[in-house]
Amino acid sequence: MTITKDTVIGDILKVAPQAAPIFMGIGMHCLGCPASQSETVERACMVHGVDVNELLAQVNKLIGK
Repeated sequence: MTITKDTVIGDILKVAPQAAPIFMGIGMHCLGCPASQSETVERACMVHGVDVNELLAQVNKLIGK
């Protein structure tokens, strides 16, 4: 699975729960809340002031292992 800016965070956590620390490390502490379950990576990065491409690189690297 390749994560893109349009991937929903809830979907990522279903297939790769090990990615949770990456999201929490950049300030996305509410991973279980309804907003994160339906929020795209791009939207979450925008809200939290994070570079979407940098986050995608980290998550895809982790999932690729």
